[in-house]
Amino acid sequence: MPADQVALAHADRLLALLRARGLSLVTAESCTGGLIAALLTALPGASDVVLGGFVTYSNTMKTMSLGVSARLLARHGAVSEPVAKAMAEGARKRAGADMAVAVTGIAGPGGGSAEKPVGLVYLSVADGKQTLVERHLFAGDRAAVRSASVFAAFAALRVLAGPITL
Repeated sequence: MPADQVALAHADRLLALLRARGLSLVTAESCTGGLIAALLTALPGASDVVLGGFVTYSNTMKTMSLGVSARLLARHGAVSEPVAKAMAEGARKRAGADMAVAVTGIAGPGGGSAEKPVGLVYLSVADGKQTLVERHLFAGDRAAVRSASVFAAFAALRVLAGPITL
């Protein structure tokens, strides 16, 4: 199965889970540039789950759109656990969604450092009761890092949404 079909199949399963749970979703994306929202909304009927998405590539947009503190960004940098958490919580609150997923990272090929190498990605999912944050170090080129981030975000959302018993 081609990679885009695999990604759409994962998106479809996630939408089905969220729909079955009666949950709405908003995305807050930096290094993925809207890929999560694009995959989800490529599927018919996604609008009953997906409220929308924020693409906040710059620190200014993270602050203006999501309410991420400029002080937090200055202290930890955009690619950090506290910022990923603030992005998810801010997106969820501002959109009025049941759940949010946020992704921030360094997709490359440049922009990395010894402390924060290319491939470093933080993703966060929030549901108003808890916020989970994951740190990943993905290998590969820019496209591979972004794709791996999308799949990791889908997996984290499935975990937070919980299993469905039929």
